[in-house]
Amino acid sequence: MPTRNGNSRRAFLRNATALSAAGLASRLDLLNFVASADAQTADYKALVCVFLFGGNDGNNVVIPYDNAGYAQYAAVRTAASNTQLLQSALLPIQPVNTGTPFGLHPALTDLQTLFAQGKLAILANVGTLTQVTSKTQYSSGVRPQSLYSHSDQQSQWQTAISSGVARSGWGGRIADSVVSFNAATGFPVVTSLGGSAMFTSGAATSALSVPTSGSFGLSGFANNAAGNARLAALKDMLAQSSPNAFVGGFNAIGTQAIALSGTVNPIITAASPIVDAAFTGLTSSIATELHQVAKLIANRAATGAQRQIFFVQLGGFDTHSNQLATQQRLFADLSPALRAFYNATVAAGAGSAVTTFTLSDFGRTFQPASGGGSDHAWGNHHFIMGDAVAGGRMYGQFPQLVLGGPSDAEREGRWLPTTSVDQYGATLAKWFGVSPAALTAVFPNLGAFPTSDLGFLG
Repeated sequence: MPTRNGNSRRAFLRNATALSAAGLASRLDLLNFVASADAQTADYKALVCVFLFGGNDGNNVVIPYDNAGYAQYAAVRTAASNTQLLQSALLPIQPVNTGTPFGLHPALTDLQTLFAQGKLAILANVGTLTQVTSKTQYSSGVRPQSLYSHSDQQSQWQTAISSGVARSGWGGRIADSVVSFNAATGFPVVTSLGGSAMFTSGAATSALSVPTSGSFGLSGFANNAAGNARLAALKDMLAQSSPNAFVGGFNAIGTQAIALSGTVNPIITAASPIVDAAFTGLTSSIATELHQVAKLIANRAATGAQRQIFFVQLGGFDTHSNQLATQQRLFADLSPALRAFYNATVAAGAGSAVTTFTLSDFGRTFQPASGGGSDHAWGNHHFIMGDAVAGGRMYGQFPQLVLGGPSDAEREGRWLPTTSVDQYGATLAKWFGVSPAALTAVFPNLGAFPTSDLGFLG
C-alpha cells in the first residue's frame, strides 16, 4: 500500500526532470557512494573490454606471412572471392615465441607498432567451449548451445557460460569478487560506455553507465533560488524512508545517482589535457568511448576507485558481404583509437595498471561466402594490450588453414577452439586480483580446462 503522501510523491517524481544519463544507476542494489578526492589508488588496476559486435573475421586479421603459410591462405581466400589480402600489403610481425612470421591486416598499423614494442599480445583460436573438445566429440554433439547464433554467442562470450541460462556476466562477477577494493568510496567497479551489456551485470554489484557525449547529471535544475529549492525538495523526498520496497529502492537509486554525478560529471565534461592530447584528431565512436574511459582512469584519485572494469563496443563486423571494405573502415577506426588509449594511460601514469582486451561474437568461416564475405564460425584471434602484458608473443594454437583439416570442426573453416573463453578471462581476472578460490565462482566451468593462466600477464 502507498504511504499517506504517496500520491503527491508520485506526482512530483513524474514531473521532476529525470537524470539525463539513463544508466546512472541501473539496479536497486547500487553500491553506496561517497566522493573522496583524497582516496589512495596506489594499488589501482583496470580491465577494458572492447567488444567487436557482429563476429570479427580473424582470418583476415592474423595471417601466416611465410610463403608456405600464405599459400595455404591464398588457396582458399582467393583473389576471385574478393576476400583476399595481398601478402605484400600485410604488416609483418614476428612473435618471439614462434618460428613463423605472421602478417596483420593492413589497417592495423598502430597495433603492429605496439606488438613490436612488446605492449600487445595475440591470443589465437579462442572461443566458447563446454570442455576440451575434439572433432570427434564435436560431431557427436559436444558443443556450446546455439553455436552459430549472434545473440547466443554474444551472451556466452560475455558470461563464459555455454550451457544453460546465465544471469550475470564474467565482468560483473569479477566486480562482485573485488568490490572490497573500492570499499572506501563505494564507487562502482564496472562502468559501461557501450550501454547495457550482459558482461557488466554482477550478482551483487551494478554497473555505472556513462554517456559518450554530453553531461552526466541532473538537468532542469537551474543554479538559482527556484532551481536550488526544487533540488533540495527532491533530495529531501529521496531521503524519506518508505515501507514500499519499490519506492525505497527508487529513493536509494536517486540519492546514489546524484552523488555519483557530482563526481563523474566534472571528469567527463571537463578538458583533460594529458588525455585529450592522445586523442587529437580522432572522432570515431570507438575513439570517443575510449577517450571517456581514459578520462575516468586519469582521474582515479577523484573517484577513489582501486579496481575498475570498463566495457566499450564497436559494431558492424557481421561481414557476410563486402568484407574487405568493411574491415578496412572498421580497423581504420579501431587501430588508432587503441593506440591513443594506450598512450593516454601511459601519460596518466597507469600504463602498467590498465589491460585492454578484445572479444567478439565468434570467428568467421575461412571459406568465403558469395558477395565477398564469410559466414558465422567459431574460434577466433584476439588482442591483449598494456604494459603489464607479456607482449610481442602469440598465445594459444594457431589453426591449420586447411578446409576439413584437423583444426576445422566442419568443412568450411570453422576453427575448433583450442583455448576457452574461461581460460582467457581467468588469466585477466587473476592479474586483476581475483583470488584463486574466487576464480571458480567467476568462471564456473574453469575446471574443465587444463590451465587457468595462459601466461600473457605477469
